[in-house]
Amino acid sequence: MTDKDVDGLNRRLDRFERELPRSVGRSLRWLRGPSARWIRIPAGLLLILGGIFSILPVLGLWMLPLGLLLLAQDLPVLRRPMRRTLLWMERRWVRRKRRRRHQRSRAG
Repeated sequence: MTDKDVDGLNRRLDRFERELPRSVGRSLRWLRGPSARWIRIPAGLLLILGGIFSILPVLGLWMLPLGLLLLAQDLPVLRRPMRRTLLWMERRWVRRKRRRRHQRSRAG
């Protein structure tokens, strides 16, 4: 994996952290740190496992990408796909926000 993958993933995750509530963003920032590796890997695996069993009430499909994001910090093979996925999601989010703003301005 290249430095571009690491830098791109970190930039996307930094931006994602800023959009989250402060306490959640702080927790995610701590989990991404080098000292949290031994917590991050089992947490990522548990989140993936929970995402697989998303038919259960508390567990959900949202757990799968979050687990993959956590594991991407330590597994280079996941960095590029997760960076691309975050970029894709960010572009869709921005497009959706623009569309909503445009629809409101036309309706109002």
